[in-house]
Amino acid sequence: MSAAYRREDAKAHARQHLRGIWCAALMPFRPGDGAMDEAGFRANLRHWFRDLEIDGVFVSGKQGEFFSMSVEERKRSFDIAQEVARECGKRTIMSCSDQNLDTVLELAAHAEAIGADYIVVHAPVLHFVHGQDEILWNYYRHISERVNIGIAMWSHPDSGYLMSPQLCARIAKLPNIVAIKYSVPREMYAELTRLAGDDLIVSTASEEEWLDNIIELNWQVYLCSSPPYLLQTAADKRMRQYTDLAFAGRHAEARAVWGSLQPVRRALKAVRPGDKPQAHGKYWQDLLGQTGGAVRYPMLELTEEEKAAMRAAFADCGLKRPAQAPTTAHAAE
Repeated sequence: MSAAYRREDAKAHARQHLRGIWCAALMPFRPGDGAMDEAGFRANLRHWFRDLEIDGVFVSGKQGEFFSMSVEERKRSFDIAQEVARECGKRTIMSCSDQNLDTVLELAAHAEAIGADYIVVHAPVLHFVHGQDEILWNYYRHISERVNIGIAMWSHPDSGYLMSPQLCARIAKLPNIVAIKYSVPREMYAELTRLAGDDLIVSTASEEEWLDNIIELNWQVYLCSSPPYLLQTAADKRMRQYTDLAFAGRHAEARAVWGSLQPVRRALKAVRPGDKPQAHGKYWQDLLGQTGGAVRYPMLELTEEEKAAMRAAFADCGLKRPAQAPTTAHAAE
């Protein structure tokens, strides 16, 4: 199976299908041998797609610890996600980000060959360069010309710089550049939204800003991070609820639901160690009854004290949980 559209149709395909709530997957690794927990990953995906009604998944990005995975493991993660997404009638965007361009293209070719919907390519690390614009224009043009699949850019301070709205709008003229995950201040992504028009679907990872961006900027997709499955349960889908209310133009109702999630947001943030983002997210998943699993080096695991603080915060955060989900601090131990 290959991508179901031609290169020149990528933008139209994305306008129709790159919509709603997309999450970035944490990759569960088995404690002990550190191997990918394929069964746990499949179970998480099915829960996200079916129970939480998440529309699409971002696979093997920074949340997924791609930097600790081999190329073959990354391809395998693509395969699993695509199989489950197809089974559930959902969609995928595969992270092909790498500092090595051959690896980017190898992963992109694999994503296209298995029928993934889109790929995402992080702007390369260029902190040692002044004036990156022509480098980046040629970088994305080179990739664009070698694949048919729709490409999402990703600009983040990790690269050592931020791509300007003007540069992003220029690159967006390429036929299969369809979107951007733009991890920048709001004034920058608002400017790009105005500049790029229909050429580019703009999004950012902040769940707290998502409602305002639907209402004020007419955004169509949340792309992507872990809140869609950390702030929700099968019995408490308030992110899904306020998103659908906002898309329907029922803004006051959407704001009320969005506001009701503040205790959950505060609880999650209050116990997040600055140096352990993946371990924090995975342990919260464990508390929710999902498969969190271990992290890989260089990332660090939580201490027992940090886990105890998370259990206490989780117990008081106000998320409604199905009867079968963990309801006590001891259930996740």
